[in-house]
Amino acid sequence: MTTVRPSEQMRDLGVVQYGAPVLAEAARPFVLPAEKDTAEQTAETLFAAMERIARVHPFAKGMGIAAPQIGIARAAAVVQPADPAAAAIVLLNPRITARSEEMDEQFEGCLSFFDVRGMVPRPLMITVVTTALDGTEVTTVYERGLARLVAHEIDHLHGLLYTARMRPGVQPISVEEYRQTGRAWAYDQ
Repeated sequence: MTTVRPSEQMRDLGVVQYGAPVLAEAARPFVLPAEKDTAEQTAETLFAAMERIARVHPFAKGMGIAAPQIGIARAAAVVQPADPAAAAIVLLNPRITARSEEMDEQFEGCLSFFDVRGMVPRPLMITVVTTALDGTEVTTVYERGLARLVAHEIDHLHGLLYTARMRPGVQPISVEEYRQTGRAWAYDQ
């Protein structure tokens, strides 16, 4: 029996894989409200991709996907928090304007190279400014796991993969070695 690698499964679901130029380039921001329709369509396409992916893989830590990961070089991403009852987050032209000094290091995965997981240090709190469809700016503070998810997706919009955030000398481990699939991130109270 042939086993399908996780990265092959993601590719088959429409996720652009590591090595594709679109993943290494900065995404083009939307001019809002002039490009409102394009931004809405991009978000809808991202949600459809997320829905396809969630049908075949559980995401206990929440999940996100950025437009470059589906071949669209625009500054949009969507995030579904770990709590399934929580509303999904749409990030248009997001930028981190502040980050806490306090950091933690946890494993992250990426749909664009899903065969490995890596230990990534991230701030425990970030402040993010996004652009609403009407062109106004909205500021939101994210903490802990949600801050990690949002920061990961914003990195994609700057052409960065989580491996760029790993400490020197730390290497990703294979998904077979990783033992935390299906578990939420752990934080000290």
